[in-house]
Amino acid sequence: MSATAVHSLWTTAAEPITKIDAPKVEYGQLAPTLIVVGAAIVGILVEAFVPRKSRYYVQMFVSVVALAAAFAAVVALAADGYGTTKARIAAMGAIAVDGPALFLQGTILLTALVGLFTFAERRLDPVVHGNRVDSFAAQAASVPGSESEKAAVKAGFTTTEVFPLLLFAVAGMLIFPAANDLLTLFVALEVFSLPLYLLCALARRKRLMSQEAAVKYFLLGAFASAFTLFGIALLYGYAGSMSYATIAQVVDGTVQDVNPALADTMGNDALLLVGAALLVMGLLFKVGAVPFHMWTPDVYQGAPTPVTGFMAAATKVAAFGALLRVLYVVLPGLRWDWQPVMWAVAIVTMLGGAIVAITQTDIKRLLAYSSIAHAGFILAGVIATTPDGVSSVLFYLAAYSFVTIGAFAVVTLVRDAGGEATHLSKWAGLGRRSPLVAAVFAVFLLAFAGIPLTSGFAGKFAVFKAAAEGGAAPLVVIGVISSAIAAFFYIRVIVLMFFSEPRPEGPTVAVPSPLTITAIGVGVAVTLVLGVAPQYFLDLAGQAGVFVR
Repeated sequence: MSATAVHSLWTTAAEPITKIDAPKVEYGQLAPTLIVVGAAIVGILVEAFVPRKSRYYVQMFVSVVALAAAFAAVVALAADGYGTTKARIAAMGAIAVDGPALFLQGTILLTALVGLFTFAERRLDPVVHGNRVDSFAAQAASVPGSESEKAAVKAGFTTTEVFPLLLFAVAGMLIFPAANDLLTLFVALEVFSLPLYLLCALARRKRLMSQEAAVKYFLLGAFASAFTLFGIALLYGYAGSMSYATIAQVVDGTVQDVNPALADTMGNDALLLVGAALLVMGLLFKVGAVPFHMWTPDVYQGAPTPVTGFMAAATKVAAFGALLRVLYVVLPGLRWDWQPVMWAVAIVTMLGGAIVAITQTDIKRLLAYSSIAHAGFILAGVIATTPDGVSSVLFYLAAYSFVTIGAFAVVTLVRDAGGEATHLSKWAGLGRRSPLVAAVFAVFLLAFAGIPLTSGFAGKFAVFKAAAEGGAAPLVVIGVISSAIAAFFYIRVIVLMFFSEPRPEGPTVAVPSPLTITAIGVGVAVTLVLGVAPQYFLDLAGQAGVFVR
């Protein structure tokens, strides 16, 4: 046998490649994310080249302008019809530009802008060595209690890197609910998780607790990411594609031109079921649903409070957006398989979050368990599998995120010699010391409890109505019961603030700068407006409730 004949056994002649097609990217439709990523990169350059004295102001300016511009871009896209008639898949099939994506991106950007004001607050801590300080460590790299840390505090250093980190987290969160293939979903998950792991470790006061929270979050987050990635690999093995639409077609059995190499695996439901379960598990971890909630109380308690507020609000919005898209676009054909599981998760999440919250003595842990209970209420809307289900979840997320940021902003104001006074016993009699702060916090607690005339009531009503119409009436009954349990511990805090004697050595309420006042004011305004006149926003969520596929 000649050498050429042997050679041709394992090679075939191919046409020479003359040119590679350039990717087609619709920059206008991706503008919100691109603006935020660009500003985050500018923020890194600011850290490198701008003198330390000016960095805080430059970073603040860049971040506010970027978030406002990105929000304007979202509004422009929605006004142009990309949320309804012009909804489409952009960036070569990687990203969906549709109603839910634009609604969630707008919510995340506004939440981040309000959260940014709490990040930039510098009037709460007493002046250190003649310098105003914020909630973040003087020098993140120095060991807590070491000489280098003392020197950094004395020199008046501040960690202004938190601003670009916030922007990178926001950029990942903008892509996460809009991702239209599994690889984009995973990249977005990592892009917003990694900055959050870092931000959790940067508390100025209780640094060891803060670092412990960050390590817990990082390790559990890494596990969850690994499960997600394994689920993605199995789904790819099942469908031979990362694209949401193609996987959905394979699940439904409507796929055209099957690759012979894939014909064998496409009939393999084990790959599909295990892959879908692992993928959804990773998303439920980010949402903070029981039994994947273990990180939530520790991280919420240990992280700097501005970070906790931002994370509690924005991460939930992004993660629920991604969960909705995966269940409604990729796996509608599996509905009979995932609905019973989601029922169970929603029930244990609602009851678990509400019951465990009763035993908490720390205000940040109490809010953490409350956020777990809220994840259960939102899951009730996800289970509805109707257009009303989608729009009710969108409305609830928008309402919940502003209440959360406002509540954590109030927590930053109540302080004693050791920084924030988060132990509940220290809040006794707060209503007599500073009636205004206590009254504002009471408004947020009533909204969490779902009392009428607050946004919490409108949100819960919408979600439960959608669930009942979607055939999940027993779930609504359990939801109402756990709402009643939750109302007990919210009202208990209000009673503690207004009807207890203040302690002589109790905490003081710091006078904030206009930044925190704005954050709290926006929270109160949104809570009352969405509670008193929710119809316009419910209609807006209704128009935005259709996924493109």
